[in-house]
Amino acid sequence: MGSAAAIATAIQIVSHRLSEHPSIVGFRWSETQSWGSTWSFLFTSISAYVVLSLTLHIFLCLVRRRRPVPLGPLPALHSLSMALISATIFAGILLSTAAEIRETRWFWHRSKTPFEWLLCFPLGTRPSGRVFFWSYVFYLSRFLHLLRTFFTILRRRKLAFFQLFNHSILIFMSFLWLQFSQSFQVLGIIFTTLVSSAVYGYRFWTAIGLPSACFPFVLNCQIVLLGCNLLGHVGVLTLHFMQQGGCNGIGALWFNSVLNAAILLLFLNFYLKSHLRKNSFSGSAADDYTGLPASAIDAATKKVS
Repeated sequence: MGSAAAIATAIQIVSHRLSEHPSIVGFRWSETQSWGSTWSFLFTSISAYVVLSLTLHIFLCLVRRRRPVPLGPLPALHSLSMALISATIFAGILLSTAAEIRETRWFWHRSKTPFEWLLCFPLGTRPSGRVFFWSYVFYLSRFLHLLRTFFTILRRRKLAFFQLFNHSILIFMSFLWLQFSQSFQVLGIIFTTLVSSAVYGYRFWTAIGLPSACFPFVLNCQIVLLGCNLLGHVGVLTLHFMQQGGCNGIGALWFNSVLNAAILLLFLNFYLKSHLRKNSFSGSAADDYTGLPASAIDAATKKVS
């Protein structure tokens, strides 16, 4: 009984910290209160990422270094940290969503179900409160994902245009989620952080020398994620045209839908080719593949809706 009570108390404390803390409940996305919330910061950071990546790649090509640059435990630590951050965001937004639905349902319950609210925010939704706090944390975590690009350059001397483009667009879209209170972002973050926790946990597992899966784990996870996101976008667009008034942030969602569809096609193209050729890929082998779809795989491993 004592241990059960202690566990229940610990769960209550964690739940309060992740959904009821004053800084979470009182969060508001604004240029004066949120770091990285200006358009100038967005474009400057993306430009710096592209320039630094190209500079590092060109430098390694000029010095003609053939051996990978030793990085020690940095890739493994990065994978572990990203797995823990993704798991925290996943738990936080789940708890915050439940609390937000419980407290605001009186306002929209006559026109929406809770699931419809997750897909389609009412018009006039402001980027404030619990859900948008975790959306902001998710946006900031996109910058940590960029480190993997530099690891790839240093270890393999490879840099794909698609990788730079995809990572830049992901940061841009995460910014638009907050800036325009885009619908579907709650489910998008839930799907992405759940898959990211598994993918980065698996990468940490293999990085410390433990056996890898006998199937392309990373590739399969990403195809499932992109498929769920695409279905979610179809659901949002359906609700937008069926319900009176439509969904909030629909312009940003159109752009996000096109991006998800394009990346999903790249994944399916690679997946079908790999099966036709009867090649067996592990998650790490998919990252080492030299074709264009493989660069999409390596880049989209850090995807967010």
